[in-house]
Amino acid sequence: MAENTQAESGFKVVDRRTFTVDGARREDADVREETEEAKRPAAPSPQDDRLDEGFAMLVEFLANSALLHLGVVGAPGGQAVPVDLESARTMIDLLSAVEDKTKGNLSAVERKFLGDALYELHTRFVETQKRAAAKRK
Repeated sequence: MAENTQAESGFKVVDRRTFTVDGARREDADVREETEEAKRPAAPSPQDDRLDEGFAMLVEFLANSALLHLGVVGAPGGQAVPVDLESARTMIDLLSAVEDKTKGNLSAVERKFLGDALYELHTRFVETQKRAAAKRK
């Protein structure tokens, strides 16, 4: 009965594993030899030297928002902005999420750009947090 169902369904199951359950190589296995070209490591792509403009704008937007909330930069028109550590932390966390979600998909330049921005923001956040704690005492 099971054989009839398989024949009527229109698709065929083919086992392409190269080894049996015992660990021996199957005789009917399709084994492809690796060519010399496939063995060579891939050359760095030209994109490794490129910073995507949209990505850079996203990082700068989030970083500038964090700096604004930290009181490092003023609002447009030179007005002072009160320090908001919670909002700054949110912006930094968003940038960290971007870093996590783009892992393996960024060029070397983009990775460095994002890493540098996060390092700067973490440093400024800690400094601002220490100043705020000192003012409370």
